[in-house]
Amino acid sequence: MDDIKNAWIYCSIDAPEDVHGILKGQYEQLENYAAQMRFTVVGSSQDLGRGLKSMLPGLLSVLESAKAGAFQIFLVESISRIKVDAETASAFIKELMSYGITVFSPLEGKISI
Repeated sequence: MDDIKNAWIYCSIDAPEDVHGILKGQYEQLENYAAQMRFTVVGSSQDLGRGLKSMLPGLLSVLESAKAGAFQIFLVESISRIKVDAETASAFIKELMSYGITVFSPLEGKISI
């Protein structure tokens, strides 16, 4: 039997509201990717707008769940969806990796920092 990997889906857009359903499209793309990779989706979060030096609520939910050991795989459409400056995004991914979490993107594959 294959090891089941639990995944967390994270979606975000720069706009203050999602009038065109982009978040739903991102979620569906990531959910399909999870199914193809045989990951079990155990949670998700999303953010609207852009964080500058501070974490957005959806990213904070990711970290809280990661610290609790809720998942092993973090799915994001693209690393650019982590809406903070490059240094903070890199630190965010490194922190996830420190909890044994692997980051995947259907557009970029396995992401390592």
